[in-house]
Amino acid sequence: ALLAAAGFSLLNPHAYLDTVVLLGSIGSQQDENLRPLFAAGAITASIVWFLLLGYGARLLAPLFAKPLAWRVLDALVALMLWAIAGSLLLG
Repeated sequence: ALLAAAGFSLLNPHAYLDTVVLLGSIGSQQDENLRPLFAAGAITASIVWFLLLGYGARLLAPLFAKPLAWRVLDALVALMLWAIAGSLLLG
């Protein structure tokens, strides 16, 4: 399981796209003196995100053991997608 998790992490092209291209291009626009702070903020945000994702999944696991919770989540996602599509159509 650990090897599979490492494979999903290290062989994921989106991870490199996000960290190297996206964060690199945003970081290069920062003042040279502020780049270390930008890097520290990005690292901190990443750590907080993955901790919240892991602990949040653990806390919500009992709720999502019920099919109704999944249906509600699917409905909310569908509403959000329709709202985005509508905003793109209407400008």
